[in-house]
Amino acid sequence: MSTEITVPQTGSEARRLIREGKFSQPTSGVAPGYVQANVAILPKDVAFEFLLFCQRNPKPCPVVEVIEAGEVEAALTAPGSDIRSDVSLYRVFKNGQLVDEPNTLDSHWRDDLVTFLLGCSFSFEHALMANGIDLPYYGTDRNVPMFITNIATAESGSFAGPMVVSQRWIPSDKVVRAVQATSRFPDTHGAPIHIGDPAKIGISDITKPDFGEVWEQSTDDEVPVFWACGVTPQSVAMASKPQLMITHSPGHMFVTDLKDEDLAVM
Repeated sequence: MSTEITVPQTGSEARRLIREGKFSQPTSGVAPGYVQANVAILPKDVAFEFLLFCQRNPKPCPVVEVIEAGEVEAALTAPGSDIRSDVSLYRVFKNGQLVDEPNTLDSHWRDDLVTFLLGCSFSFEHALMANGIDLPYYGTDRNVPMFITNIATAESGSFAGPMVVSQRWIPSDKVVRAVQATSRFPDTHGAPIHIGDPAKIGISDITKPDFGEVWEQSTDDEVPVFWACGVTPQSVAMASKPQLMITHSPGHMFVTDLKDEDLAVM
């Protein structure tokens, strides 16, 4: 069963509590109205290739900020932050293999590492809730389901691999509203990439997500809706096997000081 938790209400509060080891759950519902970000950290010698990869794949990898090599503060979106400690759970991939899932990057940090903050669908969940669309995991210690699809990303140098999507059950009479609400936020994945039959995007069993947790369909009237997901760099890491890539653990995001409306379009 999911557990209700007392969630931080601002980005700075979330980062402080995470840094102090006082908050370690997935961040859906955390700091409502603040932009959350996926994290991808790579050595400088492959950072430009990855930046091109993001530009060629803006749906799963919309760039919110790039932190220069060796720097740890997201100065534009979260002044005073420290990327080494302000995510509650990280993943460390070496040559495509997951080798560690630490709470801080103290033992992995290098001065040649470049950090990419990529838009996250948790940022538009507040808009979905405001439009009367219930998300049962929102504000709990549970996670959203995420799936590796058969949708290929556009290659950039050595970077290539399948797109990952996040999935939510949406009442059929609110699907249009969900599309409209999320399309206002292209920098946090925007509108869904697929609605309906999961098999059409290579998902054989919707009860077995590749990341996160399964959520059962509540009523026969609900439709599975899929958004591009910033966990895509993790599938790319496994497929492309870079020497080193550090990411957030799925669902454990970096929370910025930007407000959702700062990234909204009319």
